[in-house]
Amino acid sequence: MASTSSETPSSSLLSSSSSIPGSDYDVFLSFRGEDTRLSFTDHLYEAFILRGIEAFRDSEKLQLGQVIASELIQAIEKSQYAIVIFSEKYADSRWCLDELAEIVECKKNKGLKVVPIFYHVNPSDVRNQTGPFGKAFADHNKDDRIDGEKIQKWKKALTEVGNLSGEHIILHQSSEAKVIQNIVQWISNKLSYKIETNELVGISSRTKDLKSRLALESKDVRFIGIWGMGGMGKTTLAKVVHKTFSNQFEADSFIHDVRRKSENGLHVLQKRLLKELLCGIDMDIQDVDEGVFIIKKRLHCKKILLVLDDVDDLKQLEKLAGGHNWFGPGSRIIITTRNKSLLETHDVNEIYEVKELHNGEALQLFSLKAFGKGHPDVDYMELSQDFVRYSRGLPLALELLGLSLKKKKKKFSGKVC
Repeated sequence: MASTSSETPSSSLLSSSSSIPGSDYDVFLSFRGEDTRLSFTDHLYEAFILRGIEAFRDSEKLQLGQVIASELIQAIEKSQYAIVIFSEKYADSRWCLDELAEIVECKKNKGLKVVPIFYHVNPSDVRNQTGPFGKAFADHNKDDRIDGEKIQKWKKALTEVGNLSGEHIILHQSSEAKVIQNIVQWISNKLSYKIETNELVGISSRTKDLKSRLALESKDVRFIGIWGMGGMGKTTLAKVVHKTFSNQFEADSFIHDVRRKSENGLHVLQKRLLKELLCGIDMDIQDVDEGVFIIKKRLHCKKILLVLDDVDDLKQLEKLAGGHNWFGPGSRIIITTRNKSLLETHDVNEIYEVKELHNGEALQLFSLKAFGKGHPDVDYMELSQDFVRYSRGLPLALELLGLSLKKKKKKFSGKVC
């Protein structure tokens, strides 16, 4: 992102990607409706939505009164980022200035990250309240309904946010489309999505192993196979990897249960794949061969992350992800399957074998499901070890066995055979 001050996006304000606890929105948009609602802000909002980024923008109905609506305050407090679009008439609005002051409060007290966009205005006018911002404050000073303390609070907020790093859009000189693309990509890279891994025993080490095989820093196209018997946790691992690293790609898609869903026709999966990787665009695909042509034509320059889950037939790979040249530089295609020879025939770059949990991990997973904690009570240790040995480290078996005992009383005679 372009810098308008000595502070850069890697500085303390914007370097953290940790989410605000309880956040409901990724981005809150603050803007002057009559300046940009139907133009720049609308285009930016739609770009966020197409990228799967939860963005909040107010409706004009919320601005009927003179006091900032409680709904807006809650939306600001529950966002990870606030993007403030400073336009020529932004400071004319007491509503916008109150909103900005609330954003600054959340920045200080709740860790909200703030990014300014200077839309056809000079950043120094925002910081120093000169130009159209000076004129706006001259009018505010004449209004007896506004006390001096509030005006000073507004000015302080403008100075603080005006000094942050952001984007400067200059009339007739800047490409708004390019700026929007930069902002969406930058926010996507910075956002952290909370992945609940407390009960995903052993997932951290497996994710780390798979990351090294993905070689995300490389610009080549890589196919990675995740192989193992049923119930071993292949799909769970693929989901975590997809969620963890998807923001490093231009677009991503996770096609669940290819084996079963392909029974309805591979062209149906091709349409879904294209819709997700082309940001919601529906393609009219008449047959599988046409789908192959469109995938190659539309995605060969795009850096994508694609997960094909539970593939059991080579034809599925040939029609959904036939070759390295189908996708743009840096793309990664992850395939989960029980069939190792399928991966070898398709000439994937790496095959990652998902192995059974070792004894400690197996006991932890069983205990979480059976007792709601990572280890059994002493009275249940021997019983738990019997179940762990019986399951042979298979995650699905451990979960089912644990859940089957979750609400049963402490009555046990004999051992698991």
